[in-house]
Amino acid sequence: MKYDEFAFVNLQLAGMLRIGIPLEGALRQLCATMERGGLQTELQKLEAALATGTPLPEALAARQLPDFYRKMIQVGIQSNDLPGVLTMLADYYQKVSSVATRLKGLMVYPAIVLLASLGLSFFLASSFRTFTRDLPELLRDSMPRMVFAEGVPVMIWMPFFSLAAVSIFVLLVLIVRPLRRSLRWRLPGFKEAGLSQLASAMDLMLKSGTNLHDALALLRCMEMKTPVGKDIARWQTRLAAGHAPFQEITAGSKAVPPLFSWLVNSGGENLAEGFRRAAEIYYARAVHRIEMLLYAALPVSILFLGVMLVSQAYPLVQMFFGAANLMDQLGL
Repeated sequence: MKYDEFAFVNLQLAGMLRIGIPLEGALRQLCATMERGGLQTELQKLEAALATGTPLPEALAARQLPDFYRKMIQVGIQSNDLPGVLTMLADYYQKVSSVATRLKGLMVYPAIVLLASLGLSFFLASSFRTFTRDLPELLRDSMPRMVFAEGVPVMIWMPFFSLAAVSIFVLLVLIVRPLRRSLRWRLPGFKEAGLSQLASAMDLMLKSGTNLHDALALLRCMEMKTPVGKDIARWQTRLAAGHAPFQEITAGSKAVPPLFSWLVNSGGENLAEGFRRAAEIYYARAVHRIEMLLYAALPVSILFLGVMLVSQAYPLVQMFFGAANLMDQLGL
């Protein structure tokens, strides 16, 4: 799902509801102007279910929409302020889209460099194997012995297998969702983005009238089996034990840093304001960290991969120079 499109749809939907257009009619008009895709299909099915008299919570439950979104729509229904909740959801998903776009940009460039290096490494290793196999005996004798040393063929292929292992790991991260969600809370840039999203979600729920216990329960379901999910489970336990200040509730957290708790606690009794501050601070930190990685980590990775490929190509260069010298001596 494209979160920027999702944010725009919710903003338009909120505006239509405010001027008195029924929800199913608003959905019908929106779907007529949307591009074909998964979001349009889900909204069309939602509109069709509402048109047959299905209650909104039941119609939403059958749709492939984010769990957090479905829960917040129910909050909007209960508080009788669905347009207000939709507006806040639009702002929330717009921020999520902004960070996600930056993170994708951060991953695209290294992925391109990695794939290009993998292909070049395979070409160099295959070329060395082909040349050494088909090289005449006369040329073999004229070249440095180190080119044909026993361990050289293994060393030639080592960069390729190393790059292949890294590529497989990256592919697994993209395919296996639990692994991707776990690494999200450990990698720089991704962790700050996750904390910003967590704080934004809490701010949205508390402003919509959800109490702290229910908000934490929803977040725990969203972050099940992740490092921050374990922290949230401890927060719920400490909240149930009577700990009131947020810093006391979050004491001993492993994935969530103390700064996050301090920022939330700075809002005093207005926890929503504290979560808003935390969301803004960590959003700025995520953007800064991503830009630093783009400007620093990418050149360093290119330099490292370049050194690996140069070391792999060195025996080939020696071979070519040896063959050229022999041909020159023979007058060829």
